[in-house]
Amino acid sequence: MRDDRRGLRLGLIGLYGFIGVVHLAATDRFLPIMPGWVPAPRLVVVGTGLCEIAGALALFVPRLRRLAGIMLALYAVCVFPANIKQAVEGIAVPPIPDTWWYHGPRLACQPVMVWWALYAVRAIDWPFAARRTGASGAPR
Repeated sequence: MRDDRRGLRLGLIGLYGFIGVVHLAATDRFLPIMPGWVPAPRLVVVGTGLCEIAGALALFVPRLRRLAGIMLALYAVCVFPANIKQAVEGIAVPPIPDTWWYHGPRLACQPVMVWWALYAVRAIDWPFAARRTGASGAPR
């Protein structure tokens, strides 16, 4: 079977691996964007970094790949409140630009990140499966 989603997984591995390391190396920079209702914010930032790295590494393991993609998709949903807080309150997290030219596309891309993680591990085929099978569900 041809693995046409390998590049998508490699992109996720690079992205989440890098971001995970940044969460661990610069934990204090992320604390201001944590919503007030999040308990133990420092521990949560460290935990998110570890989850990102674990998810990235699990994408290398065929047996864990699907679960990793699903968990990274859920992760992208869970961090969305912090991204909203940063954008709405204009919280600077250097070197990230504090402008809507950055925040607008970042917020708009969050659902894309969810889709990307799910599609890369074959948890979903949308929207491409519909094109391959036609309206009746039979292959074209």
